Amino acid sequence: MRLANVSQQFTQGDINNTGNVLDMGINGSGFFTMSNNGSITYTRAGTFKVDNAGFITNTDYTSRLQGYGVDANGKIINGVLTDLKIDTSNLAPKSTSLVTSSINLNSSATKIVDTGANAVVFDPTKLATYTKSFSTPIYDTQGNSHVMDQYFVKTDDNTWKVYTLVDGRNPDATGSDPSDPATPPVASTLTFDSSGNLTQVSTPDPLDPLKPIISSDLKLTGWVPGTVTNGKFTPNGAAANANGVTISMAKTTQFNADTARSIPTQDGYATGQITNLTIDGTGTLFANFSNNQSKAIGQVALASFTNEQGLQAVGGTSWKETFASGIPGYDAPETGTLGSIASNSLEESNVNLTNELVDLIKGQSNYQANAKTISTQSTIMQTIIQMT
Repeated sequence: MRLANVSQQFTQGDINNTGNVLDMGINGSGFFTMSNNGSITYTRAGTFKVDNAGFITNTDYTSRLQGYGVDANGKIINGVLTDLKIDTSNLAPKSTSLVTSSINLNSSATKIVDTGANAVVFDPTKLATYTKSFSTPIYDTQGNSHVMDQYFVKTDDNTWKVYTLVDGRNPDATGSDPSDPATPPVASTLTFDSSGNLTQVSTPDPLDPLKPIISSDLKLTGWVPGTVTNGKFTPNGAAANANGVTISMAKTTQFNADTARSIPTQDGYATGQITNLTIDGTGTLFANFSNNQSKAIGQVALASFTNEQGLQAVGGTSWKETFASGIPGYDAPETGTLGSIASNSLEESNVNLTNELVDLIKGQSNYQANAKTISTQSTIMQTIIQMT
């Protein structure tokens, strides 16, 4: 009798939750790729740890998990495998360049006449001089937070003015005081049609007062960040975004409803410290920061083989490629026939121990029955021999 072949089972095992973010189960086909100083092995055992250098390794810290790195902007660099590492450095701040929101201005609001002998002069400290105000946090290049206030004043039918201040000051190079008659705040004029839709936003051009800027975007180009102490403005050494701060007014309407604004969005943020790690189904590792931002720091790569039965087992639930298995193909999870990654989970054994135990008991019973038969036959033969 000769053993013809040994077949390896690579069928899917159950995926069970473990609560450890670095535990990864492959739901589908594929193998994790591990490198021990260039010696490559493949495994489906997704129990990983982090060594003292921040690299993701197997449980005995001898082999590093392979995947794709990222560039400075958090974009995955596909095609080149590298040792995956958890970068725990702070996330650098980003200055605000765009502020967007949806605003409705109440068409039934009382007019505040700002021209003529009885003109009401806008003063941010007096509620009677404006209809409504909204505040939005914005950030400078060092991650310092500043409050941008927009004051809306209904001056006529279908006409509103909006004054924009930052930290209570005019958004200019000197942080001038808007209450000083010499440096009054600059207003942009919003015009609506009879249906309440925005038709025009006009802003005086400081370079040519006779030709206003017509755009639904308000732009702060000369703002210098600073602080105000005892009424005195002092630059803080930071700068605004190099392209200025754009405030989109395109989604402003004037309907007969309460003056209100949706939650504003702006693209700046302060410095962030890493708080936790998450891994999605594509194997992308995201670092989550204290400033509510997240950034990709790598992506797990899965290997596939033309003939998985040709892989050579090297122990410890690991395999090596052989001529029979063919060379590996690498790609991101959920690509082609590759499976997805289940974080906080592990793939259990694909062997059903209950069925195997039942089969073992059956085999033992059959063996005992066969042995009994042989024993009985031997006894009969002995009896016949004694009788002759």
